[in-house]
Amino acid sequence: MTAVSPARLRAIIFDCDGVLFDSWRANVAFYNAVLTALGQPALDAEGERLAHMLSSPQLLEALFRDRPALLERARAIALAIDYTPFLQWMEPAPGLHDLLAVLKPRYRLAMATNRGMTLAGVMKHFRLTPLLELAVGIYDVPRPKPFPDMLQKCVRHFGIAPHEAAYVGDSPSDLEAARAAGTHFIAVGDLPNAELRIRHVGDLPSVLDLWSST
Repeated sequence: MTAVSPARLRAIIFDCDGVLFDSWRANVAFYNAVLTALGQPALDAEGERLAHMLSSPQLLEALFRDRPALLERARAIALAIDYTPFLQWMEPAPGLHDLLAVLKPRYRLAMATNRGMTLAGVMKHFRLTPLLELAVGIYDVPRPKPFPDMLQKCVRHFGIAPHEAAYVGDSPSDLEAARAAGTHFIAVGDLPNAELRIRHVGDLPSVLDLWSST
């Protein structure tokens, strides 16, 4: 990534799950519904971890790559299930709307997530459209994270250089995507090797102020 002062940041791009939302329960419940419809056992601990990180196609491929017939059925079921009932288990980060309202006058704001068909429902249900200029999911680009395609799309939309944007994520695939795209990376949680780490996304404004003054 090009060395540049974070004082020149012009855009903040957020991951969805694990950053703007605690969606662990919602995602696990959704995939367990898919597995129940298939007559398969619920996700184990590793499956639950992957459900938090991977796109739906990636997770289903990981679960059923050795069983092509089940994989095709799982894909069809996942596309057919309405995600709306699962939105009740998505918990927005505390003060989410206030946070975005504080940042919006200072930065261009976007979301880049490995969600697919569910992205529009999340944006509408949680009233994010007035606050996020752009929301990019797996069906908007050729490749999901950890590839950089989503972040590159955001940067092109904003008409800025990659080093003028920061991606806020919580997983190794988020970090890998940011590095490949040439953006800064801010980790929510204890992810190692991140350029900057914050405990909660609500800490972002004050940390950005300190970061840009150094």
